[in-house]
Amino acid sequence: MQFIGDDPGFQRAWTKSRHLMTIDDWIIEAAHMRPVAAAARWSLPPIESAGALAAWLALMPAELDWFADLKGLAARRHGTGLEHYRYRLISKPSGGMRLIEAPKQRLKAIQRQILSQILDRIPPHPAVHGFVHGRSIRGFAAPHTAQRVVLRMDLENFFPSISGPRVQAMFRTVGYPEPVADLLGGICTNVPPRAIQKQLAWEYSRPHLSQGAPTSPALANICAWRLDRRLASLAEASGAVYTRYADDLAFSGGDDFDRCVDRFSARAAAIAVAEGFSVNYHKTRIMRQGVRQQLAGIVTNQHMNVRREEFDRLKAILTNCVRHGPRQQNRDGHPDFRAHLAGRVAFVESINPSKARRLRVLFDRISWD
Repeated sequence: MQFIGDDPGFQRAWTKSRHLMTIDDWIIEAAHMRPVAAAARWSLPPIESAGALAAWLALMPAELDWFADLKGLAARRHGTGLEHYRYRLISKPSGGMRLIEAPKQRLKAIQRQILSQILDRIPPHPAVHGFVHGRSIRGFAAPHTAQRVVLRMDLENFFPSISGPRVQAMFRTVGYPEPVADLLGGICTNVPPRAIQKQLAWEYSRPHLSQGAPTSPALANICAWRLDRRLASLAEASGAVYTRYADDLAFSGGDDFDRCVDRFSARAAAIAVAEGFSVNYHKTRIMRQGVRQQLAGIVTNQHMNVRREEFDRLKAILTNCVRHGPRQQNRDGHPDFRAHLAGRVAFVESINPSKARRLRVLFDRISWD
């Protein structure tokens, strides 16, 4: 069997991809302090100095330095009330801990301004479907329906693996001067208190994207552009298609891809590592038509569908809500149980409208008085 990396078609696509000048060249360009050419088309707000950034954010210069925290003082302020984040540790089903770093109100407002006026104007890679306006989990799974083989991979500690210097380099290469880029990067990254770091992976001990900040999903997509381009080129060269939803990677194809999928998986993982990400190998799955092909809770074997057990569970909850009232069924204590159930029904409708009609009938029969 020929390894995909030795295929002439792969070599041509790989060489071509290495010479395309797009967002993924930011890290290289940052070293030379040259903005990427495409940035001129994005209508980003001009901010020429730290003082101009403070004015743009309606902050005093000292406040700007405090929120950016480039000296890492916040990690030593734990318990003083001066931290910019609230922290919550969550146990992962697969083991380990996940940290939710939720910015406090004022910092969150600053991050939202950066998101709406800078980050939302930078286009993501076409393969990305998570946290992108107009794209959804349906678009992530749809290209992989009725395929001979589907490969699913997972990036470990996706947000914290993207470091503060990487974010600052991104801001420099979209055209901002180094002092401005460093301050923007500082505002959008965080280091938790040392007492919390001890319970987590090493990535949390350095400035990183926080899971909880409104800017983190967009920044993660932008900083992963080079990863997405390299994986998309690799997939194209092997007759496969590639999509990503946050930390979930999906590849699929026909007989040609089936013949090389094992080695392809190793090559894709090597690319992820080279781009600064970690692969959770325990979650890597090669799914052929003989088994249930599943991506982010969506079954893709012949057409998109929700898992049968998920459908049956939701149907049972709705049925019990009709018979006994919704209050007794809210066992997880959702503050707005009606909106929660409506969202779950709407999700099934977006995947399989005909199957969801039975759920909609039940939902409409619930008495919410």
